[in-house]
Amino acid sequence: MSVEGDEAVTRRLTEDDPGRAVDVWSRAHHADLVEVRRHLHAHPELGFAEHETTAYLEQRLIAAGLRPRRLKGGTGLVCDVGEGGLGGTGRADGPVVVLRADIDALPLTDLKDVEYASTRPGLCHACGHDVHTTVLLGIALALVEQPDLPGTVRCVFQPAEEQVPGGGLLVVREGVLDGAIGAFALHCDPSVPVGRVGLRTGSITAACDRIEVTLTGPGGHTARPQLTVDLVHALGRVVTEVPGLLSRLVDPRSGMSLVWGAVSAGIAANTIPETGQLRGTLRVLDRDVWASAEDLVTGLVTQDAAGRGAEVAVEYVRGVPPVVNDPRGIALLRAAAVETVGPDGVVLSPQSMGGEDFGWFAERVPIALARLGTHGGGPELDLHRGTFDVDERAIGVGVRLLARAALQALDARSAMPAGAAGPWA
Repeated sequence: MSVEGDEAVTRRLTEDDPGRAVDVWSRAHHADLVEVRRHLHAHPELGFAEHETTAYLEQRLIAAGLRPRRLKGGTGLVCDVGEGGLGGTGRADGPVVVLRADIDALPLTDLKDVEYASTRPGLCHACGHDVHTTVLLGIALALVEQPDLPGTVRCVFQPAEEQVPGGGLLVVREGVLDGAIGAFALHCDPSVPVGRVGLRTGSITAACDRIEVTLTGPGGHTARPQLTVDLVHALGRVVTEVPGLLSRLVDPRSGMSLVWGAVSAGIAANTIPETGQLRGTLRVLDRDVWASAEDLVTGLVTQDAAGRGAEVAVEYVRGVPPVVNDPRGIALLRAAAVETVGPDGVVLSPQSMGGEDFGWFAERVPIALARLGTHGGGPELDLHRGTFDVDERAIGVGVRLLARAALQALDARSAMPAGAAGPWA
């Protein structure tokens, strides 16, 4: 009677279960993944300037036997995994599921006293993109070792998530999503403890558009406002009235919010200025309402200001659509999360009015975004601040979660009859 060694037992248990194999791989390579994350954190780059980051990821993927290609903008990568693994025969006609990570940093100063603090003044990975990128690299490196995946996992290392318009739109326009059955992503959440995953069906983040209003008039003396156009008064009415009008013209369940962030007009106390500006953002959770928001807001601003005699110019820049999580995609993520962190580790994620350009992916495929808990105790380190940091145990959770979700989506799709219609499965 022979006794199998530990390696033989592990090989037997995982060779027919890629999900379990990823579990084993992620735990064995935890220190390596932490090293990757810390390297990325120490070397942040802004959107569409992620040249060193792209080259670093490219080298790691090529060394593993993969064939990444760069996006047309010069930064960011697309890398398919699942052609039978290393030396495999390939199954180009199988289903494709997309996993996406964002690779850019923010123009913020890193305020942390850690050995992996940013080495570039004024730049910081303060939104967790270094973690997202490490998770996706880990998935690619883990899955390439599996000989028989049920399809292709397309890893998209996307540039410029923090810009408008960002890299998500570039990915869509390049056709990276064409033919895929769906796309998954995750985002760090410092309000959720490490080892938990936040999920929500439907809108989880909001659309975010930028609005700039310029009013002009002849100007004049404050002693004689009746002889000119009082632009400061007109600006004040737009500031207070337009958001209120929107609340009566749009279904409140859409979550529309117009907030002005900057007002400027005049330099002297006794002079009515000739020009003034407002700048703000419009956010909305409903994708259909977002589609009509530009015409509605522009019309209300124009009518309100022009009625007071001012000339009006409105610059409305569409930013990102809301991320609306597909029910089937969330069901797949939930099943993967239960296997990864247990049923008690799955929590309901609140809606956020923040923007996320993963929403553009829904132009081509159904999408599902999960929240990855990164809080390891102590003060909550919020996103987009120079003090932001994560409990690095979250990296392995992210690897196991997204890999399982992708594999389950491919398994379900592969089991369907040939020619069956519909996304995911």
